[in-house]
Amino acid sequence: MNRPQLKEGIKVIPNNLKYNWSTIFFFIGIHILALIALRPIFWSYKAVGTLLILYWVTACLGVTLGYHRLFAHSSFSVPNWLAMIIATFGALSCQHGPIDWAGLHRHHHLHSDDSADHHNSNLGFWWSHMGWMCKETPAKAYIKQLTPDLRKSAYFRWLNRYFLLLQIPLAIGLYLNGGWSLVLWGIPLRLVVVYQVTWLVNSATHRWGYVTYSSSNDCSRNNWWVALLTFGEGWHNNHHAYPHSARMGFKWWEIDLTWTHIKLLSRFRLAKKVRLAEPLTHG
Repeated sequence: MNRPQLKEGIKVIPNNLKYNWSTIFFFIGIHILALIALRPIFWSYKAVGTLLILYWVTACLGVTLGYHRLFAHSSFSVPNWLAMIIATFGALSCQHGPIDWAGLHRHHHLHSDDSADHHNSNLGFWWSHMGWMCKETPAKAYIKQLTPDLRKSAYFRWLNRYFLLLQIPLAIGLYLNGGWSLVLWGIPLRLVVVYQVTWLVNSATHRWGYVTYSSSNDCSRNNWWVALLTFGEGWHNNHHAYPHSARMGFKWWEIDLTWTHIKLLSRFRLAKKVRLAEPLTHG
């Protein structure tokens, strides 16, 4: 679909923005709980396995495959029932609902690293990594304008409002299967890991790595270690050059595990209308 082109954006000046105290207190609390989870008394192989599985479900299937490539960029399509499941996985990452996430990301691509970009990397590593979330986000004013397709779904609208509630049934299930150890490893510790690796795409891949396409007109870089942590999102310069491509690793050695998932869905005819970048469609 064609995205509306915002000719002007609200200039982001960190010192002029009010602090978002609810977000700040949430981040402080979740990081404290993550540190508590690391106490030896809560460690177990089952806890580690739980974290890894939920990390894959929420970071890979939910955020990378779902929120990013499916919803924000419409890089492929899936049946409605599967889209709802993937959106639920994304909401379990506690990175807001699919509408807010996709809207802010679409805004980022319209203003990547310019004065209206809410996580403009030119304002420093800390700001682009997580500092921008600790203050007001002017780009939120454009979410409704940028997400008419996603707002058609009543379930997406519900997730957008109540995404935090999903942690309650998850916590109950984890507690019944392994007590507080699984709860702490499966929720706060897992959330902190998912947060930090997701935020690296906004910070590290706009600072370190190599440039293949200077036509992206921003600071995006291809970064191999971020790609490994984020299931392929680290090939960020490729992505900014061809944002609607379902595949981000263009070279044979640019490992893109999310693309592997999309190919698997396509093989079972669950993913259709898969879009690829010009370098891939021509060779």
